[in-house]
Amino acid sequence: MASERLIGGDSVRYLPMDSEPSSTHMMSSFFSFNQSAADSTRIFEELPKAIIVNVSRPDASDISPMLLSYTIELQYKEFKWQLHKKASQVLYLHFALKRRAFIEEIHEKQEQVKEWLQNIGIGDNAAVLPEEDEAEDETVPLHPDEGAKNRDVPSSAALPVIRPALGRQHSISDRAKVAMQGYLNHFLGNLDIVNCQEVCKFLEVSRLSFSPEYGPKLKEDYVMVKHLPKILRADDQRKCCSCNLFSWCNDNWQKVWAVLKPGFLALLADPFDTTILDIIVFDVLPASDGNGEGRVLLAEEVKERNPLRHAFKVTCGNRSIKLRTRTNSKAKDWVAAINDAGLRPPEGWCHPHRFGSFAPPRGLTDDGSQVQWFVDGRAAFEAIALAIENAKSEIFICGWWLCPELYLRRPFQDHSSSRLDALLEAKAKEGVQIYILIYKEVALALKINSVYSKRKLLSIHENVRVLRFPDHFSSGVYLWSHHEKIVIVDYQVCFIGGMDLCFGRYDTCQHLVGDYPPVTWPGKDYYNPRESEPNSWEDMMKDELERTKYPRMPWHDVHCALWGPPCRDIARHFVQRWNHAKRNKAPNEQTIPLLIPQQHMVIPHYMGGNKEAEVEDKNFSDSQSMKRQDSFSSRMSFQDLPLLLPQEACGNGDSELNGFDATLDHADQQMRIIKSVPFSFRKSKVETLGSDMPMKGFVDDFNMLDGAAHQGMKLFDKDWWDTQERVGQVVSADETGQVGPRISCRCQVIRSVSQWSAGTSQTEESIHNAYCSLIEKAEHFVYIENQFFISGLSGDETIRNRVLEALYRRILRAYNDKKCFRVIIVLPLLPGFQGGVDDGGAASVRAIMHWQYRTICRGHNSILHNLCTLVGPKAQDYISFYGLRSHGQLVDDGPVVSSQVYVHSKIMIIDDCIALIGSANVNDRSLLGSRDSEIGVLIEDKEVVVSRMGGKPWKAGKFALSLRLSLWSEHLGLRGGEISQIYDPVVDSTYKDIWMATAKTNTMIYQDVFACIPNDLVHSRASLRQNVSQWKEKLGHTTIDLGVAPEKLEFYQNGDVKNSDPMERLKSVKGHLVSFPLEFMSQEDLRPVFNESEYYASPQVFH
Repeated sequence: MASERLIGGDSVRYLPMDSEPSSTHMMSSFFSFNQSAADSTRIFEELPKAIIVNVSRPDASDISPMLLSYTIELQYKEFKWQLHKKASQVLYLHFALKRRAFIEEIHEKQEQVKEWLQNIGIGDNAAVLPEEDEAEDETVPLHPDEGAKNRDVPSSAALPVIRPALGRQHSISDRAKVAMQGYLNHFLGNLDIVNCQEVCKFLEVSRLSFSPEYGPKLKEDYVMVKHLPKILRADDQRKCCSCNLFSWCNDNWQKVWAVLKPGFLALLADPFDTTILDIIVFDVLPASDGNGEGRVLLAEEVKERNPLRHAFKVTCGNRSIKLRTRTNSKAKDWVAAINDAGLRPPEGWCHPHRFGSFAPPRGLTDDGSQVQWFVDGRAAFEAIALAIENAKSEIFICGWWLCPELYLRRPFQDHSSSRLDALLEAKAKEGVQIYILIYKEVALALKINSVYSKRKLLSIHENVRVLRFPDHFSSGVYLWSHHEKIVIVDYQVCFIGGMDLCFGRYDTCQHLVGDYPPVTWPGKDYYNPRESEPNSWEDMMKDELERTKYPRMPWHDVHCALWGPPCRDIARHFVQRWNHAKRNKAPNEQTIPLLIPQQHMVIPHYMGGNKEAEVEDKNFSDSQSMKRQDSFSSRMSFQDLPLLLPQEACGNGDSELNGFDATLDHADQQMRIIKSVPFSFRKSKVETLGSDMPMKGFVDDFNMLDGAAHQGMKLFDKDWWDTQERVGQVVSADETGQVGPRISCRCQVIRSVSQWSAGTSQTEESIHNAYCSLIEKAEHFVYIENQFFISGLSGDETIRNRVLEALYRRILRAYNDKKCFRVIIVLPLLPGFQGGVDDGGAASVRAIMHWQYRTICRGHNSILHNLCTLVGPKAQDYISFYGLRSHGQLVDDGPVVSSQVYVHSKIMIIDDCIALIGSANVNDRSLLGSRDSEIGVLIEDKEVVVSRMGGKPWKAGKFALSLRLSLWSEHLGLRGGEISQIYDPVVDSTYKDIWMATAKTNTMIYQDVFACIPNDLVHSRASLRQNVSQWKEKLGHTTIDLGVAPEKLEFYQNGDVKNSDPMERLKSVKGHLVSFPLEFMSQEDLRPVFNESEYYASPQVFH
């Protein structure tokens, strides 16, 4: 039985005590506590309530009161739980409380003696109980008071429990129930007693019990474990020498307090401690154990060789821990409770959800699930900076590459406080706990120098913790990486997508190629990996490239912010990865704690339990004409939850969405929109209309779509983009289209993880499953932007992901049904790695090109080869590929240069109603789950707006449509009055006359001015060498991909050679869209050869 310590104050406080102390140690300890220590150990802030709901006995014929069992229902605030206690346990509790009262009385008498001695002048030389580190405590009560009696639980209260009056059996039970209720009321009526360790143990509560963020209260109790390091306790010094010498009394098993919650099992030193000794975060379990013996369980009993010992084990992921209890019944109770918490639908985390994801779809009810998109770096970095500045408790950051010296706002000279390390330092000094998880690269293959990043981050403040993972030697993982890009603030908002917090990512929709003198991109942030990759990042303000000769490589990316349950799901993923890395990299490092995932108690309603959501989903799905079936894998039965796909608009049923009034003039409508749209991130600049004016980006006026049904979208066309130019004093023109609205959506977090990356029990490839399923179920079009596009058709034994197969089947179905269907894919023109295509050290560049061309158009495994065989030249009506390019002058009167805009976004938009945003590329590395770790979110709109599709009215989703229009207007260089031309993405007037025509025209102009690489006129390495040699001889200097224009362009007119300014020719370029060069290097085998080191690497590295 654990004993107690006491503390003075307005009333004596109860504190947890070491078990069975000697009397001297126990008495001296009375003077060693203070008021703050007591307050910090309180579990109950107010009195709980308890009701006896049932009294039972093991044998109806046995009337012994000590064998009675009581079912007690307790409530504290919003938490309810039940206890099953025997009368003997109540008796033990009573004895413990009496002992506590006895010690308290002795304490008060000693205080009186101490005061009396001091009053007669001998107190300074005579200590009642000498103690070296004794501290004065003015809060200790010096006089006995009536409160001491009230804190005692009289034995008369316990007597009826032990000996209820004799009578008939049912009357005995009734009397026992009344007696027990009366006894509980005695100690539950005093806040000091109810917070003592004995009562807390009896009530099975701890400091974690009543934290709402961890979910409802479940089972708690002491258990024994063996796998933990030695727990230092105050009573260790009092053990006998022989015990320590021969280990007679200690066989490495230790008593700990176990706390079961819906999402985890945590182990604490005692109920009053909050330091996590160990934690098992529940995750999806395999459907069977592989031996045909049924489903794998979280917990199961373990038979001990000693029949007096009782144990069970908990297994999840790659971990299995063994625990012991005092009795067999307790072991059984723990096994049942753990399995119930982890496996019971619908709350259990151990069930796979749609697409095999660990996370259920959110937003099926009004649970606060919201999303906002950001296009390109400036918009995303501004939002992330604002979120960090508002952090109150914790920040989680996870990245493939992280640069502490990154400026999140530009011009950088005006925003020194926005540097990432400065932001984190400011918050760490405020007490915010910061956890950063970065990828530990193979230094020979990558130059991102995570060692420097870790060292720099750790030097900021002690509240910043950093882990690099994996440890390549111990884990044996050399080929794969951690590729997620995550920032989570206070479990309230998180950011995911394609953008790492590192150099080269900051950009705007202009995608400028130069910055001289440095204003926007300082030092090594002026970044072009095609030209040169810095060997060191430590002197970040020193330029790597000569700005007057070489362009930076513009960077196109898409990011998003999430609020509500999806944010907590992503935080749970971070916690899993952090704990896995901590156990592998720093298991005994006390400064790096284990983390606890917060729980959102939203039931996955599709599994039952919410009639309103079921009716809503049924009504929505009834209107769909699409068949619900998946032919890819029998494993994907969890995909039966219907996707919330679009429907054709009918009549004017949505003509008054959001209360839009077409009779109001433009100014009034603008102000209504500004006031009604809940924007999360606002401009930090001082602006004409006030500092709290919402960021008036691309979609401030997007709400006008809701009312556009009145005038057949004409209102949207007239006001949306024109307005952006008229409010230039609020937001400069180059910010338009970069920030989306914060919208309530249905969201599901999806990921790629496995045992090596997150310690899961099985591989999760829910991103891959989502891609394939969404494509197959698409009605009208699929739009993809991705850094890579490497996939395989059915039967391809080399490439295992089946995104390409899904596209092929869907196009084939559209062809057979004679229906219009479009697939548009935007990719980088060249891989973003150092070296010219023909350089000896650029084998990696050529290898990636090989696998991409193998996917797209070369060989029997390519989609275009197979489609052309079936449909002939009409293949381009169904699928086409594009890239992005930009140009400009490096300095005034300097060279005109061009560079590809590196497409780093990882998005897919389906039918203007569904969007997928994340970190995963379309290749085996990202999609198979067992390789790179990835995170993403599937977003399904709940708010619809009237648009057009295939020449007919269409109810599009506000989030998906606004994102596509933003991207397309940037790529096509459209202005306000032209936006209506791209509402309908599939009609020929958009797809052929605008999209394809713009790409073709821009490609021809760039070819005429620069002859840049890659292009469809260069088919071999010999031709490439000749072309590069001619241009270098002609210009004297050019970039690695021939990105420098001559001073004058030569052209023939009426038989004469004439000159023109290249900038005049380039004025005809609209936006950044260009055609992807399908014939580039078509005569070459681009795979590594035997004299290149890449030849000896696994091909899986490149695909």
